[in-house]
Amino acid sequence: MSGFPRIVGSRCLHTRRENLPASVRGELRGEEVNIVVMQNVTPVAMAALGLELIPAVVFGFAAERVARSVQRWPVPVRVGLPALFVFPYVLVACAQGIFLWKWFALYAGLPVVVAWLLDRAAAADPEQRGNWRDGMILLALGLAVDLRWFESAWPAGLRALNELLLVDVGLYGFLAIRRLEGTGFDFCPHWGRKASSGETSDSSATDTSGPEGLRTAPSEHRYGTAEGRALPEPTNLPQSTKATAFSDWKIGLRELLFLTPPVLILGLALGFIHPHRSLLAGNLAGVGWAALRWVGIFFFTAVPEELFFRAWVQNLLERRVGRRAALGIASVVFGLSHFNKRSAHFNWRYVLLATIAGIFYGRAWREQRRVPASAITHTCVDWIWSMWF
Repeated sequence: MSGFPRIVGSRCLHTRRENLPASVRGELRGEEVNIVVMQNVTPVAMAALGLELIPAVVFGFAAERVARSVQRWPVPVRVGLPALFVFPYVLVACAQGIFLWKWFALYAGLPVVVAWLLDRAAAADPEQRGNWRDGMILLALGLAVDLRWFESAWPAGLRALNELLLVDVGLYGFLAIRRLEGTGFDFCPHWGRKASSGETSDSSATDTSGPEGLRTAPSEHRYGTAEGRALPEPTNLPQSTKATAFSDWKIGLRELLFLTPPVLILGLALGFIHPHRSLLAGNLAGVGWAALRWVGIFFFTAVPEELFFRAWVQNLLERRVGRRAALGIASVVFGLSHFNKRSAHFNWRYVLLATIAGIFYGRAWREQRRVPASAITHTCVDWIWSMWF
């Protein structure tokens, strides 16, 4: 299911049978099939994609180091720097002959405005309980993507670059400027639980005062919920323990098992999903396409959506309304973001199923506050849906 940036995964392009490899084409019965592919791919487009992926990779592997460096810069520099995000648009638009100064002003100015607002939010709300500026920025970014406000700036087949650019704007603003804690946007491989310097393995050193009994690492800093309780220590910042790569898979696949029966039964009952023959039907090429599709969905659909709805929306809501209410509200918002997908009218079936799925994605994220965990659940749902339904 798709919601925020629909870049490659569930917003893949309809590709006709004759455009597929013969070994895959022979196994297809329908006239069209969805595959992970980009249209209008040129060296310039690939260069623009590479430029847009750099911030995501940097924040995914070194968010705290980047944030510390950014905070040492003078305010005009750290607020003005994201204007450089305009370069991918300039590259693509000039190469395609569609450059317009109004779009240049938007893509140069919007990141600066977001950075400035979040810099003010950080000063006004050091406890990170949520500020009106946070909500305004999330609403603007979400609507810009869902209602496709800026897509006309890009050539057909490359409009997903707009969405990835907006992800970069949010990453810089919330992680480098706002320094929002507990997002879990961390893709460093932690193959074991390692203690940081000075940590003891004594379980008594762990505080269990978190909401609903969730354990939190000892720290002098706590940010509260509406009930005045401490939330878990952020997982994208240095702390005593790190979730292992194995635990992300364990949590993600567990929530997939919990999610599949109700969504499958309800989807079939509503006539929203329809079983069909898979690309995996007995050929190696089909297996290759399926694997490529899973990877594409994970990085270009699930991770951006989980970043937005869980690491930002649900994370900030928890500080105001508590964990259970935040999970419910974020899931409903996630569901409503699908109102115009696969339909020219309000698609209530999609909204309902996406809301249910959002509950399990949110559960996966909040267990250890990790985007990779919920992204695994999300990816598997989209992948199974695309392959067999």
